[in-house]
Amino acid sequence: MTSVAPSPAPEAPAVLALPKDVRRVDVVADLHLHAADAATAGAFLRHLTQAPFDALLILGDLFEVWVGDDLLDDPGADGALARQVAAALHAVARTRPVALLHGNRDFLLGTRFAAASGATMLSDPARLDWSGWRWLLSHGDAWCLDDTDYQRFRAEVREAAWQRAFLALPLQERLAQARALRARSQAHQARRLQAGLPWADVDEAVAAQARRAADADGVIHGHTHRPAAHCMADGAPRLVLSDWDAHAQPPRLQVLSLLPQGAWRTGPVGA
Repeated sequence: MTSVAPSPAPEAPAVLALPKDVRRVDVVADLHLHAADAATAGAFLRHLTQAPFDALLILGDLFEVWVGDDLLDDPGADGALARQVAAALHAVARTRPVALLHGNRDFLLGTRFAAASGATMLSDPARLDWSGWRWLLSHGDAWCLDDTDYQRFRAEVREAAWQRAFLALPLQERLAQARALRARSQAHQARRLQAGLPWADVDEAVAAQARRAADADGVIHGHTHRPAAHCMADGAPRLVLSDWDAHAQPPRLQVLSLLPQGAWRTGPVGA
């Protein structure tokens, strides 16, 4: 990996504090839910109704693509799935905290989806303060500095002017553009693999700097699709979430459950 000098220290992140009676916090990311994959969506919906968690954190890319909150009005399959997921999250949020970070696929999730789902929208990164432990939460894409093409794209689409112009387009045109962009991204990744180039990973020095600036005890992120538990240079844990794919062999439907006093475990959906 190319060495990247740490950037100036970031501002302290917003803090998410959970009720004292919470005993298990489930954390997921990169579900990439879409209408053509009923199995993965069904697994997530079952987890919402069956798993005994006390709070739920979604660290980005809940959806494969999100082109604006008016997707909730779409009469087609994409809109139907959006409404189903929002309703299921809202049912959970009536009794348990639900919080959500933007990912690189669903960075246009807005206030209407937040209201429909009952989820608290978090800035990225955010810090979870709970049971004597502080976790820095991020989607992780902003830390993948070696992926320079993506970082240029990310900077462009996070600009308010770009988002206003994109959201002014008709819904179906936005959906078509998003699908075309996804196809180009997949082709780009395929070319990288054929050339023997590795998948982009987070720059650990930048992640460590963010952890120190946030005064956090550990880091949790997704995006890279490289599930693992790393020990950073200073001994702090960096937990990387799995993506979800019910069709993989074996299926990738992993949930990270945070437990009191900094303990954690991973397990299958619904457990």
